[in-house]
Amino acid sequence: MNTANKAPRILFVPGKNPKPKPEDHHRILWRSLLHGVRQTNPDIAKQMAEQENCFSLIPWNRFYYHETATIEPLLPWIDRLFLQNGPDEKDKEEARSWRRKTARLFMAMGDRFPWFIPFIPDPAIKASIREMSRYFANKNNIACRIRGLLKEELQKSFEHNERVLLIGHSLGSVIAFDSLWELWFEQDIRQRIDLFLTIGSPLGMRFFQRRMVNAKQPDEKRYPGNIRRWKNIASVGDLVTLDIMVHDDYQTMIERGLTESIEDEYKDVYNYFRDEGGLNVHRSYGYLVNKVVGRTIAHWWQKSS
Repeated sequence: MNTANKAPRILFVPGKNPKPKPEDHHRILWRSLLHGVRQTNPDIAKQMAEQENCFSLIPWNRFYYHETATIEPLLPWIDRLFLQNGPDEKDKEEARSWRRKTARLFMAMGDRFPWFIPFIPDPAIKASIREMSRYFANKNNIACRIRGLLKEELQKSFEHNERVLLIGHSLGSVIAFDSLWELWFEQDIRQRIDLFLTIGSPLGMRFFQRRMVNAKQPDEKRYPGNIRRWKNIASVGDLVTLDIMVHDDYQTMIERGLTESIEDEYKDVYNYFRDEGGLNVHRSYGYLVNKVVGRTIAHWWQKSS
């Protein structure tokens, strides 16, 4: 199918935790995305800036947490991020530190042996696992409602024959994959997104693979066929991306012709976002301004024009 003349549509599914008001969150995500593209292809960034309506945020956090985060304290750190234009040696050293490597080891133990999770010494890691478990518990049908937001937007794009880039950050990538599976198998919608871009994703972890909507399905229904291409990007030191590669876990999708390609990129990928808490190699803004992510989005956009 010729996709060159289709209108481009970018859908962004954020990760966990309360976020700024949707309109504020949309604005800083779009700015971050454009900055990343601008670093690799200023002409494409200019084209994209003229079509802001192509970018949509899936604001699931607002009713999941029943609160929003204040945007004002975040803005100076976003401005700092834009001025830096790349990681410095301090960022790289912290991302590769023994403290992170030790924490990664504990995460790996908890992923392989769930009974070990209560014994993980880092309270932040345990809190993160508990928070993500809440999604899978689906209390009051909350996970289904979240997926409903994304599926509604995807269906609109399919109806308008749009060329879709679906970006999932962290838990958002899990929500996105679950939603795609339901569209394919439960709603029998046989249209494809053009590119699935996962950033800071835990989709390679056993903890998630054992709990997602496809986990207990028979072999022939494990994987959807509505992802044309999949690009996964993981930053150095990001504990959420415990398994930095997804192509080996989802290779069956390629073998069965369900997707054309699954590509992982992680070598020398650094997320250099900092705030009052120090370096945070998992934040979405730091991923979006990264040149690897920017180049991926620019290349996708170029095919749309």
